[in-house]
Amino acid sequence: MANQDEQFKKVISHAKEYGFVFPSSEIYDGLSAVYDYAQNGVELKNNIRQYWWKAMVQLHENIVGIDAAIFMHPTAWKASGHVDAFNDPLIDNKDSKKRYRADVLVEDYVAKIEAKIEKEVAKAEKRFGEAFDKEQFVSTNPRVLEYKATADAILKRLARSLENENLADVKALIEELEIADPETGSKNWTDVKQFNLMFGTKLGASAESAMDLYLRPETAQGIFVNFLNVQKTGRMKIPFGIAQTGKAFRNEIVARQFIFRMREFEQMEMQFFIKPGTQKEWYEEWKQTRLKWHLSLGMGADNYRFHDHEKLAHYADAAADIEFKFPFGFKELEGIHSRTDFDLGNHEKFSGRKLQYFDPEENKSYVPYVVETSIGLDRMFLAVLSNSLQEEELENNTSRTVLKLPAVLAPVKAAVLPLVKKDGLPEVARNIVDDLKWSFNVDYDEKDAVGRRYRRQDAVGTPFCITVDHDTLKDDTVTIRHRDTMEQKRVKINELKDIIQQEVDMRTWLMKM
Repeated sequence: MANQDEQFKKVISHAKEYGFVFPSSEIYDGLSAVYDYAQNGVELKNNIRQYWWKAMVQLHENIVGIDAAIFMHPTAWKASGHVDAFNDPLIDNKDSKKRYRADVLVEDYVAKIEAKIEKEVAKAEKRFGEAFDKEQFVSTNPRVLEYKATADAILKRLARSLENENLADVKALIEELEIADPETGSKNWTDVKQFNLMFGTKLGASAESAMDLYLRPETAQGIFVNFLNVQKTGRMKIPFGIAQTGKAFRNEIVARQFIFRMREFEQMEMQFFIKPGTQKEWYEEWKQTRLKWHLSLGMGADNYRFHDHEKLAHYADAAADIEFKFPFGFKELEGIHSRTDFDLGNHEKFSGRKLQYFDPEENKSYVPYVVETSIGLDRMFLAVLSNSLQEEELENNTSRTVLKLPAVLAPVKAAVLPLVKKDGLPEVARNIVDDLKWSFNVDYDEKDAVGRRYRRQDAVGTPFCITVDHDTLKDDTVTIRHRDTMEQKRVKINELKDIIQQEVDMRTWLMKM
């Protein structure tokens, strides 16, 4: 755990030092669990969003996008169940006065058990070398099986208690496991209570006439209330999907782990409308499709796993998370949910408007079922950033910090560096920038020795550095250096665009799906 904590601290420090993420309102000592995306962060975030949008909308003929308002009529949140059921189970420590999510305390306890399993696997792998069969070891080793059985039993009991709203048993579980306050070690806990996560606000010219509203806690409901508008104007036939990205807001009392859990965050969601009775097949289809999207970025198949929900949300008949191995362990990155007809059915009931699809093949109308894919953009940002940050020992007894971002997502695709600030080299370099900037986000850097400039670009994840030297003036060639291998070669200036394009083109990456 210590190594994980150290790695995570490095990620947070790197994010600030190199212009990815800043604490919000930092000159006023910041605002808890609220962050600003800096100059490199906003580019990386935009690139992740575009990579998702192209895969989800542009490459699917039967999926379209919308951008619904953050403010919605308050009855929409009553219909969706958020007013009555959008709660977190919270527990206070009487000694430290700190508040925690009860379910997260238990999940963190289980994560420590899973860390023990990984430790056993690592020891066995070292002992047996190439002959090691991880799958067989995990399924037969008595100690690993005991750990897994313990973890499964704890999670099942937690899920059952939460589903039955048996908060007393959640507290009992925490006490039986002897879970202590992470900061003080105290085990003196209050009862568990439910806390609604929605932010309230007002709409109106005066306090007397103002309407009570909520900042949306998810983006999905904006899609559901627009289902019929999109279906009719787009002449959409089932099955079809509606996608959107946008801000959501949750009053997370126990927000933590940097940008993993924030009060203001961004979601990328798609609601796929289907014929009732086909949800099981589409649910499995979208689970695999979404995993392929993640794997296309080349961040390592071992860093992903599916986690099927024991406790289902009030709207779901099946649900699974794609979990990613963050520096603090496997945590939810994306959810795939079979939402049945709960949302459209409830909005139909509360609004008094029909939200049905007329199926010409069956010659009847029905309320469609829905399969949802929902990914946190900020969590995806953290997954990419933390997975990419590496410290490398080099052959000349030096080291470098390098951000090995998937090139398609890198904030800056190439940096153009004149070897010296004289002899006409800056002018040639500027001309190269002026040509490439129409196709890519490129940087110009002339400060410090070229080696130091390489290190600076490595740290922000720039895939290519292009150096203009005195030979460039003679033969129109430059040195192009690859971030990951540090390999350098001479190429013609007019070849640069094609070389960069091959590495950063979305088509190349998405074809891996």
